[in-house]
Amino acid sequence: MWSGPRNLSTALMRAWENRPDTVVLDEPLYAWYLARTGLDHPGRDEILATYPADAEGAVARCLAPAPPGVRAVYQKHMTHHLLPELERAWLDELRHFMLLRDPVAVLASYTQVREEVTLADIGLPQQLELVDRAELVIDADDFLADPRAYLEVLCLRLALPFSERMLSWPAGRRESDGCWAPHWYAAVESSTGFNRPGPRATGAIDGLPPHLRPLAEEALDIYATLAAHRLVL
Repeated sequence: MWSGPRNLSTALMRAWENRPDTVVLDEPLYAWYLARTGLDHPGRDEILATYPADAEGAVARCLAPAPPGVRAVYQKHMTHHLLPELERAWLDELRHFMLLRDPVAVLASYTQVREEVTLADIGLPQQLELVDRAELVIDADDFLADPRAYLEVLCLRLALPFSERMLSWPAGRRESDGCWAPHWYAAVESSTGFNRPGPRATGAIDGLPPHLRPLAEEALDIYATLAAHRLVL
């Protein structure tokens, strides 16, 4: 599942982690991304010490066989981790799905953490590259309006039975969470299911700081292209 930041990605990972027949991988390209970019993210040293920071090791982790008795390996990927220098042939070995969110809402949330932001930071160019690989494209606002319906379609596409356990889960941390969880996952750790949808983002940029509005206009153009592919139930 490919997603940009400030989206529904961790909660959706929880839904799959709560299935008895599924294991999850939390952002398996993150250490490689930090090593290549040199960015100083919270927990950087621990991330680099814990996970493969070389391309070969990171990709091998993505392609590792499922453990015995496991029917599905769900991988939560951030599209901005897919840097241009990472070769793409390994992607042919996986099945791909995509999670979208209105970029105005993404920017409003993202810039509460980092003031400077680019299109690549929120993953939109990478999503545009990947959209033709995606079997299903799902918008987070659509999903939150009816999580069961969208999860049922995802399961059907993967020839897996839908499980009620995907709709609610125990609060708390998971062993499968990345070691960056203490810095980012507080809201998900306190959750026991998907939040009710708030007001749907409209794409209006007037509420953004002036310096972000040109970026938002570019982002909305890309989002419109991506959203034309989205599943509407």
